[in-house]
Amino acid sequence: MTALDAHSDVTTVLRFPEGFRWGTATAAYQIEGAAAEDGRTPSIWDTFSRTPGKVRNGDTGDIAADHYHRVDEDVALMRRLGVTDYRFSVAWPRVQPTGRGPAVRKGLDFYRRLADSLLEAGIRPVATLYHWDLPQELEDAGGWPHRETAYRFAEYAQVMADALGDRVATWTTLNEPWCAAFLGYGNGVHAPGRTSDLAALRAAHHLNLAHGLAARALRGALPGAAEVSLTLNLHAVRALSQAPEDLDAVRRIDAVGNRIFLDPVFHGRLPEDLVRDTAAVTDWSFVRDGDLATAAAPIDSLGINYYSPAVVAAGTSASPSPWAGAERHVRFEPAPGPRTAMDWPVDADGLHGLLVRLRDELPGVPLVITENGAAYDDYADPSGNVKDPERVAYLHAHLAAVHRALADGADVRGYFLWSLLDNFEWAYGYSKRFGIVHVDFATQRRTLKDSARWYAEVIARGGLGES
Repeated sequence: MTALDAHSDVTTVLRFPEGFRWGTATAAYQIEGAAAEDGRTPSIWDTFSRTPGKVRNGDTGDIAADHYHRVDEDVALMRRLGVTDYRFSVAWPRVQPTGRGPAVRKGLDFYRRLADSLLEAGIRPVATLYHWDLPQELEDAGGWPHRETAYRFAEYAQVMADALGDRVATWTTLNEPWCAAFLGYGNGVHAPGRTSDLAALRAAHHLNLAHGLAARALRGALPGAAEVSLTLNLHAVRALSQAPEDLDAVRRIDAVGNRIFLDPVFHGRLPEDLVRDTAAVTDWSFVRDGDLATAAAPIDSLGINYYSPAVVAAGTSASPSPWAGAERHVRFEPAPGPRTAMDWPVDADGLHGLLVRLRDELPGVPLVITENGAAYDDYADPSGNVKDPERVAYLHAHLAAVHRALADGADVRGYFLWSLLDNFEWAYGYSKRFGIVHVDFATQRRTLKDSARWYAEVIARGGLGES
C-alpha cells in the first residue's frame, strides 16, 4: 500500500524482481525555473528559447514548473507515489556559471537540499550531470564540437562528486548524447541550433570523450560503492522490407544513431562502416590517440531511453538532417499503429527488441530504463480530475515489454517513468504534456493524473495487475 491509499482490488500477474527500482525522471531546464537566480547564468537553451521561431509560442524555461522553489512539494508527491528512486539532472550553469572554475555555493546547496529531502523521504537520488544545458560561455568558445569542452565537463563532474558524493550513490554522465550532437549541431532543432554534419560528428566524439573523462573523475572522487552510468536513446530501427537496400538503410541509421556511442563506450573503437559512410564529411582526424580507450571507461549500468520505433527504407530524406549524410540514402516511413500527441507511434515491441539486442551484444552490462512515457492532450476536468487512459495503456504495454525482456534473460534493474511533472518540452514549449502529475503553469498547482495513481499501485504491488 502506498501513501496514496489507492490500492485497488487487483491481482498481480506480472511481478518484477525483488529490488527492482521504480522511479520517475525529470531534467533541470524543463522543470527548475529560477533561470537567473542565485548566480545561475544562461545555458544554450536559455539562448535558443529566446531566438525567434525556435520554440513554439516563444516559450522559455524561465519559470518552467518552478521546481527550484517547490522542491519540498515535489518530493512529497514522489513519496506519496511510493517511488524508490528519482532521476534528476544538474543544471551545469547553476553550479559552474562559466563552465569552468569554482562552483557557486547556492547552486550546490540547492542540489544538496534536493538530495537530502529525497533521502529523508526514503527515495534514492540518481543524478544526471548533463541533460543538454551547456553553459552559454562554453558554446561561445566552440561548444561540443570543440575538444576542450570535454575537459571542462570532467572538471564539472569532479566538482559535483566532491559536493554530493556523500549523498548521491548513482551518477549518470550524459543523457542522450545523440540528441545533444545531432539535434543540436546537425539539423539545429535543439540548442544551440547549428546545422553542420561535421559539427555533429565532432560533437558526438567529444561527448564520448567527455563521458570517459567524467567517469574517470567520478571514480576517483566517489565512494567505492557508487555507480557510474551513461544514458543513451538507442534507436529501434526496422526495415520497410527485406530488400537489401532497405536493410542497408537500417545499417546506416544504426551506425550513426546507435553504434557511434555503443562501440566507443563498450569496445573502444569507431564503427568501420560509420567511418566509410561519413567519408565525404570527415576523415575523423579529430579523434586522437587514446581517445577511444578513454571513452571506454568501465560503467556499472547502461540507461536506455525509449519512446517509439522508426521504419526506414532506401531513398532520400529532407535536409538539414540529423543523420550526418545518411539522409542521402535513407527515407523514413510512417510506422503503423496509434500515435501519441507528439505524433510518435506507440509500439512496445521496439523496447523489448532493444533490450534483447543489448542482452546479446553487451553481456554482463546491467540495463535500466531511464526514460519511457508519452505525451497526450490531457487536462483537468471541471471536478479537478485528470483522466489519461491512453497514457496508462502506453505505460502498461511498455512495462509488460520490460517484463517479457526480463523473462528472456535481459538484466534490467529498474524503470524510470518520464516524466514526474508536465514541463517545458524543449522546442515544443509547454504545448506537450508528458507528466503523470498535471501542472497548471499559470498557478503552478500540481494535480495527480490517473496515471500517477496507477503507477503508485504498480509500485505497491511490485508488478502489473489486471482487474
